[in-house]
Amino acid sequence: MDTKNIIIALVLGLVAGWLASFIVGGYGIVQYLISGVIGSFVGSFALNKAGINLGIQNEYIRDIVTATIGAIIVMIIAKILT
Repeated sequence: MDTKNIIIALVLGLVAGWLASFIVGGYGIVQYLISGVIGSFVGSFALNKAGINLGIQNEYIRDIVTATIGAIIVMIIAKILT
């Protein structure tokens, strides 16, 4: 993975974490980034296991939606555990 892809992944994770914070609650850029990046893996895994295809053609929008779904899951689990 080159530097450009890493930066894009971090920006997408940041946006996803920020969007998830509106639904679940949360604050802080670090929390947004962590939940968004982890959420991208969780969301991708969850949607794949559930057999859900979002049907979104734009890959960046699809990645943001997937990461947001995952970030919501991550934030809910974190709230339950704390």
